[in-house]
This record gives sequence, structure tokens and C-alpha cells, in this order.
Amino acid sequence: MSTTHKPVVRRCVSCACLKDRTRMLRLVRLASGGLGLGQGFGRSAYVCRSRRCLQDARRRKRIQKSLRMPNHPAIDATLAAELDKEQS
Repeated sequence: MSTTHKPVVRRCVSCACLKDRTRMLRLVRLASGGLGLGQGFGRSAYVCRSRRCLQDARRRKRIQKSLRMPNHPAIDATLAAELDKEQS
């Protein structure tokens, strides 16, 4: 009997592409009202780590809509930091 596991896939909120969740950026709305990056329990949204998807998610406010957190400054700051990492 084989013990190979299927990869857990998630859909990018920007491009709607299915990818392995380890290759994506996970943003979580925490119960305390804050924002978590990659860990924690609660409503989450996944974005590809590509610059195009990060820019599109930031410009069209896809994360805010998915997490149901209108105008949360931490989302924009987190996406801007990830864009800076991708550029360097």
C-alpha cells in the first residue's frame, strides 16, 4: 500500500490558480481582529508569491474582500513588504 499523499492545494484570490499551499502566501484574519501571516486560526486568503498576483491583490483589494476586513492597514503593509522581497 502506497503512502504518498496528495498535495494540499489552495486557490489564489488574485489569479484563481490552484497551487500547493506551501508555495503561496497565507494571510489570516485572527479572532482578536488582527492579521496573521502564514500561521494562526481563522478566515484565511492565499496569494501566489508572484509579483503580478501580489500587485493585483493589493490594487483590487482582493485580500480585504476575501478576509472580510475592509480598510485594514496591515494588509496593505504586508503585501507591500512581500512585493519588496520579490523585487530584491
